[in-house]
Amino acid sequence: MWTVVYIAPSVSLAEQLKDRLSKEGLLVTLRAVGAVSLEDAKAIEVLVPETEAEEASEIINEYF
Repeated sequence: MWTVVYIAPSVSLAEQLKDRLSKEGLLVTLRAVGAVSLEDAKAIEVLVPETEAEEASEIINEYF
């Protein structure tokens, strides 16, 4: 099951986080909030498998 670990305010930030998490070996997907496409979304959910959520949260906290 996929778990939201961050809600990014822009596509560029969501893509940066996806790249960072992927480089750490995590599976990552992005999902638009309230829109059909990422480009039209006001926010982007960053999701990882539930088993990787804690590790992803730690990596995101270090990123900021």
